[in-house]
Amino acid sequence: MSTDTLSPGDAAFRLRLPGRPDGPAMHQLVAQCPPLDLNSVYLYLLLAEHFSDTCIVAQDEDGLLGLVSGYIPPGRSDVLFIWQVAVHPRARGRGLGSKMLLGLLERPGLGAVRWVETTVSPGNQASRRLFSRLARRLQAPIKEHELFGVDLFGADAHEAEPLLRIGPFSLSAVR
Repeated sequence: MSTDTLSPGDAAFRLRLPGRPDGPAMHQLVAQCPPLDLNSVYLYLLLAEHFSDTCIVAQDEDGLLGLVSGYIPPGRSDVLFIWQVAVHPRARGRGLGSKMLLGLLERPGLGAVRWVETTVSPGNQASRRLFSRLARRLQAPIKEHELFGVDLFGADAHEAEPLLRIGPFSLSAVR
């Protein structure tokens, strides 16, 4: 994958597919990125092993700086569902989340994708801004729909997770 810089004077980072050995580091990165839900190390191992084609990590000489995890929902080859976007605190505010999302969409294996979907709780304003920027970059509308209401989370006191849907778009807008 590509090597890029965060901004002038910052160290170079590399965007790449995650591999099995990245699972524990992916877990550790998400743990440093509230309000993201932290899943088990096993889940991040599975993402790196089974879904690496729809996930991307950013790495510098000190380790992982960022992660975007996603998948193609069964029977919906034109949709990329983004599960989590995590950016290490030392790399925030520099556009890394956007670079990872665009880097993921540029992959040849995702050429059929015309929609990006994600769920973002109402309180996660940073993620909402990130996906609004992505919609503008893709020159595509973004719409919000109810998906997982508070009642579905039981006693976890979790915020609702409405669906954000971006598209349709042409991947030529990415390239």
